Amino acid sequence: MNTAVDQSRVEKLNREPVTEGPVIYWMSRDQRVQDNWALLYAQEMALERRQPLVVIFCLAPEFLGATLRQYRFMLQGLAGVEMKLRELDIGFFLLTGDPGREIIRFCREVRAGALVGDFSPLRINRCWKASVAENLPAPFFEVDAHNIVPCRLASEKQEYAAYTFRPKIKKLLPGYLTDYPPLKPHPHPYPAPAGLPQNERGKGGVTSWQALEKTLNVERTAHELTGYVPGEKAGREAMEQFINAKLPAYAADRNDPSKDGQSNLSPYLHFGQLSPQRLAFEVAKAGTETADAALETSKEEFLEELVVRRELSDNYCFYNEDYDNPAGFPRWARENLEEHKQDPREYLYSRSDFEEARTHDQLWNAAQNEMVVGGKMHGYMRMYWAKKILEWTETPEQAQAYAIYLNDKYSLDGRDPNGYSGIAWSIGGVHDRAWGERPVFGKVRYMSYRGIRSKFNIDAYLARVRALMQQ
Repeated sequence: MNTAVDQSRVEKLNREPVTEGPVIYWMSRDQRVQDNWALLYAQEMALERRQPLVVIFCLAPEFLGATLRQYRFMLQGLAGVEMKLRELDIGFFLLTGDPGREIIRFCREVRAGALVGDFSPLRINRCWKASVAENLPAPFFEVDAHNIVPCRLASEKQEYAAYTFRPKIKKLLPGYLTDYPPLKPHPHPYPAPAGLPQNERGKGGVTSWQALEKTLNVERTAHELTGYVPGEKAGREAMEQFINAKLPAYAADRNDPSKDGQSNLSPYLHFGQLSPQRLAFEVAKAGTETADAALETSKEEFLEELVVRRELSDNYCFYNEDYDNPAGFPRWARENLEEHKQDPREYLYSRSDFEEARTHDQLWNAAQNEMVVGGKMHGYMRMYWAKKILEWTETPEQAQAYAIYLNDKYSLDGRDPNGYSGIAWSIGGVHDRAWGERPVFGKVRYMSYRGIRSKFNIDAYLARVRALMQQ
């Protein structure tokens, strides 16, 4: 097939041959219409065979502790996806239930000629895909539309740390940091004849998203957020605002929680409403007509976070089945933490104490409240937040479980490789080295209130969180 999609992004998950019938794109991690290599690949396949192109999204009624907060952000973004696809004569169908079963059922009913999915390193997504690949009577292709450098290509193993991963990805990056071709109106629209799947939740074939929300079996106490507008269009606008207004000072401000110096783009990246490659491409070309040393430093530091650190997280989750439990920690950290399990803790808190920000530490409480109220915690504070959970719980297992629970319940970008690897770094030394030994932490890096107080204006940060809570 003649394609604009680099073949290193594509992995065939079964051995079935391509047949006549509509090409189905199973949208999951990359919830956008433009700047989407998986959708582009599916359209190219459909155009070559003069077949309809259909996009499906399978909504699991519950997913890794996600609450209505995250589901609502996602569903509102998908509503925009549906409208854009209709404008391009591309069918859209929302399925509900276990993806491992529902995808097969749909593909059989429409007699699909091929199925294309996007890439995720998470265990649950890979299990769904394995089930589909085993039972699908059509070829199943996976396209890495999320990583700039495809995860499998960037490294064939779990990388020890950023310093081992960085030279590999930087060597490959120039060949992948490109612009995208546009998704085109599709000349072979899906006719949806009688007897084939329909979007029955709304009139005129349009999904009734509000009605769908009521059927979800999810936690509803995490209130809806007003600080983020969901969707592909909003993600693109947020990217442009960051590049124009905040990128020049990013290097100076990003590690200061008292300032609004971070990009705040993680929810759009997590839900795939914004392409990481698009973001990197636009950042890389920003200000190229000037010789601004501060801007160049900011660009370099931002791309380090966006490309090296973010894609290192995918590497960790893809090659380590235990990314969400202490068995995934490096051996030195596992053994050392085990040796210090019985160390006395000055403070011990329950999960509800943490959730309700009832600790003795006003700084920790502020970080927790920032996440609960704002749906996102400052990256620097997240390290302190997770390390203190280790210090104030009975075991590393309990600490990691609490941190994942809280992060995934309240952060818009929860259930993400960045979250799992960040918590594993803080609690279990993943992607880090051994430090001086101390109680509870062993040789895992330690952070103290006194040490963090010298890094930024804590009082200004506390005031910012109080103002956020009063909105």
